[in-house]
Amino acid sequence: MGYSGAPKNEECLQRLKTFGHILIFQVLRKLVEDASKFLSDKVAKAMITVPAYFNDSQRTATKDAGRIAGLDVLRIINEPTAASLAYGFDKKSNETILVFDLGGGTFHVSVVARKTNSPTLAVSSNVNTSLRIVDWLAGNFKNEEGIDLLKDKQALQRLMEAAEKAKMELSSLTQTTISLPFITATADGPKHIDTTLTRAKFEDLCSDLIDRLQTPAENAIKDAKLSFKNIDEVVLVGGSTRMPAVQELVKNMTGKVPNVTVNPDEVVALGAAVQAGVLAGDVSNIVLLDVTPLSL
Repeated sequence: MGYSGAPKNEECLQRLKTFGHILIFQVLRKLVEDASKFLSDKVAKAMITVPAYFNDSQRTATKDAGRIAGLDVLRIINEPTAASLAYGFDKKSNETILVFDLGGGTFHVSVVARKTNSPTLAVSSNVNTSLRIVDWLAGNFKNEEGIDLLKDKQALQRLMEAAEKAKMELSSLTQTTISLPFITATADGPKHIDTTLTRAKFEDLCSDLIDRLQTPAENAIKDAKLSFKNIDEVVLVGGSTRMPAVQELVKNMTGKVPNVTVNPDEVVALGAAVQAGVLAGDVSNIVLLDVTPLSL
């Protein structure tokens, strides 16, 4: 069969719709615009990271998204592999790294072996700690005022924003104040939320979610035919790993103090930048041989 050249944009768009990747295209296009303005130069090439569990079709759709956003996608690499690059593990030999990735709503665990560069992962979805604060706030308000804020889209959006802010503050503080004036109104006048949430209460609200993090980690280690004693470093990825209760769980489970030398929100992007530097010739002595974690 002869090669007919690069796919047309119409074909790429259809693939994006099939895999629900239209949002990726929109995000990439916005990033290109912002980066071009910041650099005062045209951005034409990109290194894109994807979750390690992405299959070949999803990776192709992601590359298509970059293409119709006007980018030459040089390479697609796995997020845990990028994270290990950002932490500088490429400079070490025979390292086995556990990448503990807890984002806004999903949880992924990967084992990356420096010697073989092969990730093994397990996935646990729907671990959204912010929603526990939303439910707590809405539940208390309904008990006091008889009004279900979860049915009010504007009120729910404000609850989500306040919950995320409170979660971030409780990573460094033992308590935080949640103030939402004029959250709704009745015939009696406006209603407000003004309450205090302690770290202990937050951890209690999320205790079952935090407990659920252990099984995927154990499965990843088992699939890699290793034990936690074989892990040299634990890397944290995602803002939710800032929670002291999560870091304590990781420490107790692995016997290792998690490596927190890189911002967990930026670590994957930084790793992608390192690999981009390799391809651009600005970084040397790194050879990245990424693999697919799924059977073909």
